[in-house]
Amino acid sequence: MPFPKEKLYTIEDIYALPDGKRGELIDGKLYMIAPPSRIHQKILQEFSRVIGNYISGKGGVCEVYPAPFAVFLSKDDKNYVEPDISVICDQNKLTDKGCSGAPDWIIEIVSPSSQRMDYLTKLLKYCTAGVREYWIVNPMKETVQAYSFEGTEDSMQYSFSDLIGSGIFEDLRICITDMLK
Repeated sequence: MPFPKEKLYTIEDIYALPDGKRGELIDGKLYMIAPPSRIHQKILQEFSRVIGNYISGKGGVCEVYPAPFAVFLSKDDKNYVEPDISVICDQNKLTDKGCSGAPDWIIEIVSPSSQRMDYLTKLLKYCTAGVREYWIVNPMKETVQAYSFEGTEDSMQYSFSDLIGSGIFEDLRICITDMLK
């Protein structure tokens, strides 16, 4: 007897979600997004401000988009994510609907309900989609796991009190403890 087929969802299903409900698609599987905590939003706001100010101060072309912001990772209709922070340097990827293709840098802020998704599912998806840099910020453990997917793939773990450098922007250094003061 064959196994019942799991339903594959599409971007059409994302747009059909009731008002106030958000979800993401990874290879046609729907993952609902829980409302974020206050600390999650504080970290999101500060990252957006710090990175945005850095880019503006350098006269850069990259743009910072905090969630909710639509990212269509591939040309199919089965992959749609809303990273907490998306930094996009290729203006051709930006459309009225969001980002078509992989952002250059993605930051996800972990919540108790998103750990498996951020550390496993999205890590693999972002790496294979062409994201250049991926940070997983864990407020519960006060750690950052920073991945670089350019050249030789690399991963480093930091604490919130460390000065963390971005691979995308050579002279950008962020200390989350200082950022949250």
